[in-house]
Amino acid sequence: MRVLLDTVTFLFASDTPERLSHRARSVLGDSGNIRELSVLSFSEIALKNALGKLAMDRERALVAVGDLQLQILSYLPEHALRLFDLPLHHKDPFDRQLIAQALAENIPVVTCDERFALYKGLRVIW
Repeated sequence: MRVLLDTVTFLFASDTPERLSHRARSVLGDSGNIRELSVLSFSEIALKNALGKLAMDRERALVAVGDLQLQILSYLPEHALRLFDLPLHHKDPFDRQLIAQALAENIPVVTCDERFALYKGLRVIW
């Protein structure tokens, strides 16, 4: 099964895995699953790092991707076009883009953010 980690899940998995739910740990620990991280998460982390809101630099992010055996999912035009169809349940632009990407790819998102579940057709794992 393919799964997309939201940025917070990626940060939890890399720094504080005990904060993951049992189900999230199980899904991420299953080597049969294809675990993906959006390139958008790099943008979000870089921005928050520059603003001093997060302490994860480029090297640490890349090491975490390798340690967690994640594949990087590119952000494509069809992902951005899905934003036109999204209701405004979630106002965070990075999360809205991840939701649109997951819907376009038809893959579940591993997230603790309860607002993701408000989007029809989006499968959420937590």
